[in-house]
Amino acid sequence: MATVVTINRPDVVALIEKAADDLTGGNKTELVATAVRRLVEENARERSLFGAHPGSVRIRRGVDLTAPVLDEKTDAETGREARR
Repeated sequence: MATVVTINRPDVVALIEKAADDLTGGNKTELVATAVRRLVEENARERSLFGAHPGSVRIRRGVDLTAPVLDEKTDAETGREARR
Protein backbone atom coordinates (compact mmCIF):
# COMPACT_ATOMS: atom_id res chain seq x y z
CA MET A 1 0.00 0.00 0.00
CA ALA A 2 2.22 2.79 -1.25
CA THR A 3 1.18 6.39 -1.02
CA VAL A 4 3.03 9.14 -2.83
CA VAL A 5 3.51 12.56 -1.30
CA THR A 6 4.71 15.30 -3.62
CA ILE A 7 6.53 18.32 -2.25
CA ASN A 8 7.01 21.11 -4.78
CA ARG A 9 8.21 24.05 -2.70
CA PRO A 10 11.83 24.65 -3.72
CA ASP A 11 12.92 25.75 -0.23
CA VAL A 12 11.46 22.61 1.37
CA VAL A 13 12.91 20.34 -1.31
CA ALA A 14 16.35 21.92 -0.81
CA LEU A 15 16.07 21.50 2.97
CA ILE A 16 15.09 17.84 2.61
CA GLU A 17 17.92 17.17 0.17
CA LYS A 18 20.53 18.85 2.38
CA ALA A 19 19.33 17.09 5.52
CA ALA A 20 19.13 13.75 3.69
CA ASP A 21 22.72 14.12 2.48
CA ASP A 22 23.92 15.02 6.00
CA LEU A 23 21.88 12.52 8.03
CA THR A 24 20.95 9.52 5.90
CA GLY A 25 23.48 9.41 3.08
CA GLY A 26 20.97 10.89 0.64
CA ASN A 27 17.96 8.71 1.49
CA LYS A 28 15.12 11.25 1.41
CA THR A 29 12.42 8.72 2.28
CA GLU A 30 14.22 7.64 5.45
CA LEU A 31 14.84 11.26 6.41
CA VAL A 32 11.15 12.15 6.12
CA ALA A 33 10.17 8.97 8.00
CA THR A 34 12.59 9.81 10.80
CA ALA A 35 11.31 13.39 11.01
CA VAL A 36 7.67 12.31 11.14
CA ARG A 37 8.41 9.64 13.78
CA ARG A 38 10.15 12.26 15.90
CA LEU A 39 7.24 14.69 15.58
CA VAL A 40 4.74 12.00 16.55
CA GLU A 41 6.93 10.98 19.50
CA GLU A 42 7.19 14.58 20.74
CA ASN A 43 3.44 15.02 20.45
CA ALA A 44 2.85 11.78 22.36
CA ARG A 45 4.99 13.00 25.27
CA GLU A 46 2.68 15.94 25.82
CA ARG A 47 -0.42 13.80 26.10
CA SER A 48 -1.90 12.19 29.18
CA LEU A 49 0.53 10.01 31.12
CA PHE A 50 -2.14 7.48 32.06
CA GLY A 51 -4.45 6.37 29.27
CA ALA A 52 -7.17 5.29 31.72
CA HIS A 53 -7.66 8.85 32.94
CA PRO A 54 -6.99 11.16 29.99
CA GLY A 55 -6.04 14.64 31.13
CA SER A 56 -5.39 13.62 34.75
CA VAL A 57 -1.64 14.14 34.49
CA ARG A 58 0.11 16.38 31.97
CA ILE A 59 3.85 16.39 31.34
CA ARG A 60 5.38 19.56 29.94
CA ARG A 61 7.86 19.36 27.10
CA GLY A 62 11.41 19.13 28.42
CA VAL A 63 10.50 17.33 31.66
CA ASP A 64 12.49 14.12 32.12
CA LEU A 65 10.58 11.64 34.26
CA THR A 66 13.64 9.41 34.52
CA ALA A 67 15.91 12.09 36.02
CA PRO A 68 16.69 11.78 39.74
CA VAL A 69 14.68 14.11 41.94
CA LEU A 70 16.82 13.93 45.07
CA ASP A 71 20.00 15.95 45.51
CA GLU A 72 21.55 13.26 47.73
CA LYS A 73 23.36 10.31 46.28
CA THR A 74 21.88 6.96 47.10
CA ASP A 75 23.75 4.53 49.35
CA ALA A 76 24.49 2.34 46.35
CA GLU A 77 26.20 5.26 44.62
CA THR A 78 28.30 6.25 47.66
CA GLY A 79 29.27 2.74 48.74
CA ARG A 80 27.69 3.19 52.18
CA GLU A 81 25.73 0.32 53.61
CA ALA A 82 22.35 0.83 55.19
CA ARG A 83 22.26 0.15 58.93
CA ARG A 84 19.65 -2.25 60.14
